[in-house]
Amino acid sequence: MSQGDVKPHFERSLWKRTTGKLAKLSQSSPPRTALLIFAAVIALFSALLMMPWATPGRGSAAVHDALFVATSAVTVTGLTPVNTADDWTLAGQIVILIGIQVGGLGIVTMAALLAVSVTRHLGLRTRLIAREGMSTGGLGEVGQLLKTVIICSVVVQTALAVILIPRLIALEGDAVRGAWYGLFYAISSFNNAGFVIHADGLGGVDNDSVVVWTVMLGVFLGSLGFPVLYVLWRYRWHIKSWTLHTKLTMEVTTILLFVGAAAYAFLEWNNTATIGDMGWLEKLQSALFASVNMRSGGFSVVESNLEHSETMLVSDALMFAGGGSASTAGGIKVTTIAVIFLAFLAEARGHEETTAHGRTIPAQVGRVAVSVVAMGATAVLFSTLALMTISGEDMGRPLYESVSAFATVGLTAGLTEQLPPSGLYVLAALMFTGRVGIITFAAALTVRQKRVRYRYPEGRPIIG
Repeated sequence: MSQGDVKPHFERSLWKRTTGKLAKLSQSSPPRTALLIFAAVIALFSALLMMPWATPGRGSAAVHDALFVATSAVTVTGLTPVNTADDWTLAGQIVILIGIQVGGLGIVTMAALLAVSVTRHLGLRTRLIAREGMSTGGLGEVGQLLKTVIICSVVVQTALAVILIPRLIALEGDAVRGAWYGLFYAISSFNNAGFVIHADGLGGVDNDSVVVWTVMLGVFLGSLGFPVLYVLWRYRWHIKSWTLHTKLTMEVTTILLFVGAAAYAFLEWNNTATIGDMGWLEKLQSALFASVNMRSGGFSVVESNLEHSETMLVSDALMFAGGGSASTAGGIKVTTIAVIFLAFLAEARGHEETTAHGRTIPAQVGRVAVSVVAMGATAVLFSTLALMTISGEDMGRPLYESVSAFATVGLTAGLTEQLPPSGLYVLAALMFTGRVGIITFAAALTVRQKRVRYRYPEGRPIIG
């Protein structure tokens, strides 16, 4: 072998070893692989946002600002310590938009692929249950599953853009700027990202009903999740043909939507700093818009820090709840809430098994749901304590900001832009944990399910 052939041979060998290790890692630990991939994507977009062309003037963005915004975009959160309209150039905004799209598609795809990888580790009976929970028939296959994700995203975002672009062109009086705003908000709303490129937020469109309702619809559809969208598209209003996952998602989402709107309207009706000076129709519209976005969208037409403390507490609860599984929404997910409530109901009635709509929910699902809630509450607790220490504030705003970051909502009480770099790193880690950690944590718990062929004697600690 000549000296010229040594280098290509070495490179091929190195590439083979590297790809082999990656393949082995992806097979042995899909959750860990997902974490590494998302971390690498965030690092890439952080580097892009630190380029001189991404910010106005000659300087580059600070490391903590670039990392925070990249994390917020890829995790489709929407929190930002800087003004997206003023502190990023058009190129920087395009990078953010691409990050949102990559993050949104990547999150639901990752959730779907993890679900498929999980089912391959489980027994036949559990695999059949998991497949039914994901959707119907062939959706459990990777190719069809990815095709569904992409088609749903493209179709919905295109439809939103078709409505938003002409309206925003009319409002802005500029075809290019209006088209850019319409495209940006179509992608940002469906991906539940909450980023806005008006300097004063959505208040810049003067509560225009077409824009408000279109953004609201995009957030709502994105929060349902692609398995639900697939079932709704396939069976429409034939509810008996819906999967259990779809039924629970639609039920809890509808309840939280109207309860949240009613609570917001009741608490803020006479608050002149928010919706008190609006007409009653506009108040109802704003209340419904707030309820939809408090569960993950992150868009707002009024500043959250002007709301009553009771309203912010309701927002904390709705943000923590989040949207549907395998969706662009965050939080602990509405099906988690449904499973825990149904388990509580079964216990109250003295039933040994948890059931819903003629189906038995396995005990393993209930344990994973409780674990997800415990993980989320613990993450929010530690983040709130850290922010209180860093900012020197009472619990209100640090708790609000922590829940918003963990649930990848993006609503802010004005604390994020006031935090030093250490506080931004805390929230960035929480956004990553809330978005990627919950999915991989739940998948890892399910993968580790093992059949034990012996039982210890029962012991009954006193509860309550």
